[in-house]
Amino acid sequence: MTCPDCGEERLPFTVPSALREDVPGKPSSVLLCPHCLQLESVENPDAELTDFTTISDVLPKEKDAAAAMAIATALLSSLALHRQHIDALLDRVEAAGVDPLLVLDRLADDPELEPNFDIESRRRQLLQLRE
Repeated sequence: MTCPDCGEERLPFTVPSALREDVPGKPSSVLLCPHCLQLESVENPDAELTDFTTISDVLPKEKDAAAAMAIATALLSSLALHRQHIDALLDRVEAAGVDPLLVLDRLADDPELEPNFDIESRRRQLLQLRE
């Protein structure tokens, strides 16, 4: 299950049931590239990702909040298209006691991540939209 964009091995994980309504297509599982953050909905991946530090150690420690943050970050590639989903996911991260904008700052500085969008500029746009 390599990423079609960068060739990295994508990480499968089950989307927590509480988050599914906030993810486009309401998938039960997704594949997430830990390098470029390309996200793809799938059904029944081979393995369940439980350690989100394999994506980045700046993601929240609590599993549902980490899943919400990882998915929201990946959806930033299409902020205009996924704004409502991103807002709902980031609200869940905030409800878990984590500052999602601070996490985005730290993800922008993570040398292991090379998404096809600029996290820092999307963070600024998101800040304007969420005011």
